[in-house]
Amino acid sequence: MNHIEGNFRGVRNHQFYYQAWFPKGKVKAVLLVVHGLGEHSGRYMNVVNHFVQLGYAVYGFDHLGHGKSEGTREFVERFEDFTDTLTIYYDLVMSWQNNKPVFVLGHSMGGLIATYYLLDHQAKFKGAVLSAPAIKISESISPATILMGRILAAFAPRAGVMPVDAHSISRDPEVVKAYEHDPLVFHGKTSARLAGELLKAMLRVNAEVGKITLPFITLQGSADRIVDPGSARLLYDKAGSKDKTIRIYRGLYHEVFNELERARVLTDVETWLAAHC
Repeated sequence: MNHIEGNFRGVRNHQFYYQAWFPKGKVKAVLLVVHGLGEHSGRYMNVVNHFVQLGYAVYGFDHLGHGKSEGTREFVERFEDFTDTLTIYYDLVMSWQNNKPVFVLGHSMGGLIATYYLLDHQAKFKGAVLSAPAIKISESISPATILMGRILAAFAPRAGVMPVDAHSISRDPEVVKAYEHDPLVFHGKTSARLAGELLKAMLRVNAEVGKITLPFITLQGSADRIVDPGSARLLYDKAGSKDKTIRIYRGLYHEVFNELERARVLTDVETWLAAHC
C-alpha cells in the first residue's frame, strides 16, 4: 500500500490537510471519504485496509477546523464552507485519478455533507456510501431548543452547545480508548454557529432529498445514540433513486466501520461497490 499526504488551499484561504492510500497495482475506482464531526480522515483505517487491497484508491481530507486543517475548532461561518472545500478537493482528486469512477463515502456529519452535496453535484459520482447520515432532526429536540440554538448561532456563535460522548461511538473499548486519547480529535463542545448550520443543512436535505437519483447504500447501527437511527431510513424512503440499498445493523453503535462486527459491514459495502463499479 502506498500513502501520500499534503495540503491544499481551501475556503477562506485556509490550508487543508489531505491524505490518500493506493494499491500497488491498477486503481479500479476511488473512494472519497468525508469524515464526521470532531474527528479526522485518519480514523478510517479499517476502510483503507479493507478496500485498498481490493484495488480502490482511498482519498480523505480534514474539514475546516478539524484534524490537521486550519480554522477554529468545530466552527464554520456557513455550511457551504464544507461543501465548497469538497469541490476543491474533488477537482484535485480528479486531476490525479482522471476517468476513474468515484464513490463518495460520508459518515455522520460527513454523511450530511455528502448528501447535501449530492443535491447539486450527484453527476460527479458513480454512487454513494452513507454511514449514519446525520440528516434527521431528532424528535427529542424540542422547537424551543431549536429556537434557542438559532439565537445562540446568531448572537453567540462561538458558544459551546453540544459535546460528543466517546462511549457512544462504538462498543469496542479499544476504539473508544483510541478516540479519547487521539490528539487530533476535538473533545470540546460544538460551536453554536456550527450546530445552527448543521440544522439548516438538515432542513434543506429533508425538503429536497427526492432530487437524489444516483445509486447509494446507507448503513445504520440500530443502537446509535449520536445520530437518530431513523436517519438512514428517512434517506432510503425519500430519495428518488431507483437503485438504493439500506442496511440496519441490530445493536451496533454509531461508527459501524469501527464496531466489533466491522468485517460484516465492510463486506456489505464491498459487495455493493463491486456491483456498481
